Amino acid sequence: MKKSIGISPNIETLFGTRDENVRVLEDGLNVTIDLRSNAIELEGAARDVVRAEQVFADYESLQRSGYSFNNGDLNSMLRVLTADPTATLRGLADAGRQRSLGRRMVQPKSVNQRRYVEAIESHDMVFGVGPAGTGKTYLAVAMAISALLAKRVNRIILARPAVEAGERLGFLPGTLQDKIDPYLRPLYDALYDMLDPEKVDRYLEKNVIEIAPIAFMRGRTLNDSFVILDEAQNTTSEQMKMFVTRLGFNSKAVITGDITQIDLPNARRSGLLEAIDILKRVEGLTFVHFDEADVVRHHLVQRIIRAYDEHKTLVAEQQMLLVAGGKSNESPAGKSAEPKSPQGTTDRSTAAAE
Repeated sequence: MKKSIGISPNIETLFGTRDENVRVLEDGLNVTIDLRSNAIELEGAARDVVRAEQVFADYESLQRSGYSFNNGDLNSMLRVLTADPTATLRGLADAGRQRSLGRRMVQPKSVNQRRYVEAIESHDMVFGVGPAGTGKTYLAVAMAISALLAKRVNRIILARPAVEAGERLGFLPGTLQDKIDPYLRPLYDALYDMLDPEKVDRYLEKNVIEIAPIAFMRGRTLNDSFVILDEAQNTTSEQMKMFVTRLGFNSKAVITGDITQIDLPNARRSGLLEAIDILKRVEGLTFVHFDEADVVRHHLVQRIIRAYDEHKTLVAEQQMLLVAGGKSNESPAGKSAEPKSPQGTTDRSTAAAE
C-alpha cells in the first residue's frame, strides 16, 4: 500500500539528526518513508502505513499545541511506539506531560520502562529487577517526586542496604553518617538531577525526603509515603521481609535490584532472590524485569552487559560438559569402568588388545 500525506510546517524536525527517527519508524513499522518536495510518501502493509500516518498526524497536532521534545525524548518515544502496537505518539507524550517534574519530564525510553512506570502507577508494590543503567532507580525516584509534588503522598523514604562491595565501612573516616553517605550517594544524585538543589535541601532538612540505610526501617509503619528500596539484591532474607511489611496506608513501595551484582557473603542468600520466589503469586504487587535492551546509559554499557551474560552462559555450559564427561568415565558404582583381572587389578593389556 502507498499513501501520500501533506508536509506540515517544521515536519523536518520529526526526521531527526541524519534521519535517525525516520530509520526507527522504517525499521520498527516495516514501512518506507520518502520525503518529496510537496509530500511524504509512505509504503508498506496497510496496517503499518496507517500507524506511520498516525505518527505524523500526532506529531503535527502536538507541535500545534506547543509541545516540545527534549533530550532525545522523541527518538525514545518512537522506539517504544514501534515495539508496542497499542502505543501512540500522543498517548506517550500526554503520559510524560502528566508526570512532569518541572525541570524534567518522566519519559520511559523502552517498552519495559513504560511497563515499569505504569506498574508503579497502578500497584502499591513493584519490584524492578534488571542490570545497571536500565533506569530502575531513576524512574522510581522520579515517580516518587511526582507523587510528592501532586500531594498524593506526604513524604519520600529512600533506603539502601549498606553492604560493602569489597570495602569495609569501619575503615572510612568520620561519623556513622559520614560512613553511610557514600552508599546513599546515587539516591542524592537522582534527587538533585530532578529538583532544584535548594528544594532538595529543604525537603531533606524537614524530613519530607528521608534517605537512610535499610536497618533504620525496623519497627516503623510508613503511612502516606512513597518508599524506595534500592540495591535490594544486597538485602538479607530478614531485611527484605522486614521492609515489605513496613508498608502503611496510602503508601507505595518500589524495590529495585540487579541479581547479577550481589555483594552479600556467600553464606547469605539474597533477600531479593527469595522475594521473587515467595511473592510472585501475591495479588496487588508485580515484578518488572529489565534486560540489556533497556540500558539508557552509553551504548557500550549494553554491549558490556551482553558480553558478561554470554560469558556466564559459556562458563555454565563448560561446567556441565566437565560434569557430564566425569560421569561417563565412571561405572554406576563410581569407580573405573575398565576390565579387571581375576585378582581385582586392571588388566590394561587385555583392554589394549580389545
